Amino acid sequence: MSAFNNLCTVGFLARFSYALARNPVLPLFALFLGAGPEAIGLAVGISTVTGIFFKLPAGALSDVVGRRRTMLAGLVVFGVMPFFYLLIESYSALVVVRFLHGLATAIYGPVAMAVVADVAGSRKGEMLSWFSSVGIIGTLLGAPIGGFILDAGTNGSPVLWQFRLVFALSALAGVAAMVLGFKTLGIEEKVEHGLGFGERLANFREGIREVLSDKRIVTTSSMEGVQNMTMGALEAFLPVYAVKVAGLSEFQAGLLWGAQIIVTMFSKPLMGRVSDAQGRRPLIVAGLALCAVSFAAVPFMGGFWSLLAASLVFGLGEALVTSSSAALVADMCRQRHFGSAMGAFGTIFDVGHASGPILAGLLVGWLGYQISFPLMSIVLVAAIPLFLKNVPQED
Repeated sequence: MSAFNNLCTVGFLARFSYALARNPVLPLFALFLGAGPEAIGLAVGISTVTGIFFKLPAGALSDVVGRRRTMLAGLVVFGVMPFFYLLIESYSALVVVRFLHGLATAIYGPVAMAVVADVAGSRKGEMLSWFSSVGIIGTLLGAPIGGFILDAGTNGSPVLWQFRLVFALSALAGVAAMVLGFKTLGIEEKVEHGLGFGERLANFREGIREVLSDKRIVTTSSMEGVQNMTMGALEAFLPVYAVKVAGLSEFQAGLLWGAQIIVTMFSKPLMGRVSDAQGRRPLIVAGLALCAVSFAAVPFMGGFWSLLAASLVFGLGEALVTSSSAALVADMCRQRHFGSAMGAFGTIFDVGHASGPILAGLLVGWLGYQISFPLMSIVLVAAIPLFLKNVPQED
């Protein structure tokens, strides 16, 4: 279990670094730079677009050249990219840095999940959930700490030095993750040695082909994708709605996101164990329903406590979906292609996560919150019968 513990420690530091630079700091920094709703959505979603292009190749590459090399490449991005936030003075520069910073999770994330799936055996739901929950702790700490720094010592809107202080802390945590990863991530590789470039390329293509041709894998991954569409939208616009419409402070906005993360963090390992024992499909369906209802309700809430309640329900729904979907994908895939499977899963995840802020930005700019959020919730409800049709009940 030492490899799993090391993965969890490095994952915690990496996610803490990434969270500091993301929510609620990122949408508020874009607002500070003069961005409107559509531009805020793009700034939040653009790093996830990176994952759409790179997660599947990174996961498949790890099946061929080894997990450790691929993960360390991702950790280098975690350690280096946060320093570039300190140089940003325009919205366009922010978009460029966010796109490049997305390489960190695009490369590291699916490969780390493949390593967990390699060692988990029949406990995939539980161990993938524990790994995710440790990373969530980093995200949990990052959101309120970032919000507190922006809120401290101001009489209104945050100023530039406060944003840069948050980004400096993000850089320190990213360097810590990188250094610890290089020292501790010794992983038993399951790759064939002595292969030429042509053979490795053929294995790379075979892994991608096998995974993408399986309707069950694509459909299951899509369920997390549509759930993450609403999560990405909430991540981008809950802070803005809370501060600008509901009249809450930046710190309270960070607490809302942190509370949602707490519920997800504590629920996932338990739900992962339930999915291992009782089946994964019912949890995914229930989670989609809870996320749809709570997300649609957000723009009709005007106070901290009502928004907190909606955030908590959404967090529970997210836990139900995410504790089961990655494990179900691993169940349906041959072990030597776990990297490709987790890469495909992560790519579809990121399509949803990236489209959420961008779509929400467009809809909020055109129609306002009270029409846009319910419209997006309909997608989650419509996904349920598609999932039940394409993914048979587990034996």
